[in-house]
Amino acid sequence: QILLALAFFRAGRMKIIQPIDKLQERMTWVESITPRSLVRGIGSLEVLGALGLILPAVTGILPALTPLAAAGLVLTMIGALGLHIRRGDAIASAMPSVVLLVLAIFVVYGRFVAAPLA
Repeated sequence: QILLALAFFRAGRMKIIQPIDKLQERMTWVESITPRSLVRGIGSLEVLGALGLILPAVTGILPALTPLAAAGLVLTMIGALGLHIRRGDAIASAMPSVVLLVLAIFVVYGRFVAAPLA
């Protein structure tokens, strides 16, 4: 859960603070997104989701938000996969999204069913 949060926080932070042109060098999908501000929005969702994976559990305030944050990240990764499919990207380009999707699903299941936070 912590590693997933770190991955989303890092990726989201990069989308928020780096210039779009520099992002395009590392993430070719950015060129497909219009308006460009949507890339910043995606980054913001990823950062908020990462915080939602950790802060409710650590603070004990509304811990039910943790699986909801993970569910939001699942939806974000489904959207990312849809974009990769629509663009006809190679499987290697979509693999980070697949891995993050599987991990987020694991957290959703774990925090809703297997080990809910009290």
